[in-house]
Amino acid sequence: MSEVYYSPYEACPQVTERAGEALKQGKNAGENGSAVLYRSEFEAYPFLADSDTDIRCDFEIHTDRMSSMAGVIASMCPERREEILKVDELIYHANPTLRTFMSITDEETEWLHERLVELKSECDAANAFPETGTKCRTVLPAGTTRGAYAHVLRVEGKQMVRILYRARERGIEFPNSLIDFANLVSGYFHMLGIWMNMKDGFKEIPFVSRNYTSRA
Repeated sequence: MSEVYYSPYEACPQVTERAGEALKQGKNAGENGSAVLYRSEFEAYPFLADSDTDIRCDFEIHTDRMSSMAGVIASMCPERREEILKVDELIYHANPTLRTFMSITDEETEWLHERLVELKSECDAANAFPETGTKCRTVLPAGTTRGAYAHVLRVEGKQMVRILYRARERGIEFPNSLIDFANLVSGYFHMLGIWMNMKDGFKEIPFVSRNYTSRA
């Protein structure tokens, strides 16, 4: 097995759920009693019936959801609408990467990194992060509607990273820059949520984990 690539932009990974099998039992069983794969004439996407060992379709559905959610957030943020729509477009370009090739350029990934740094600088300058004795940068994923939606995409970005690692374990080849991009997407929407809450006058709620702080 090849060495695991750890992105310098790594987001905290989250376990991803496996997609269900597209098998139909009963009347579609073969003569030997085994299940026959049912393909609907109304199939919404040509790879939905792929084997559960082929994670490419799972990645494509996941990034489709992310891009759609980014579109929702763009509609709620006129201040940065064009920027968010560009991130939305990049996520959609990432969608077929595991099946085709990496079309997101290094310049586009660096652009996303710059937007993340810009958001962080603005939030730091405005003291958007709460104080809890020492500087606390972990907040409850809450806030205004648009800020909370951004937190959802922060988590979806981490799940995108998780799926990519599972794809690599299955022997699917893709450049490390795709993992960097996915981590940056998570980081971007994290900071965008903080920025939106700041602009909307929501005071962030610090979160200090009982589980980690109670360890000796």
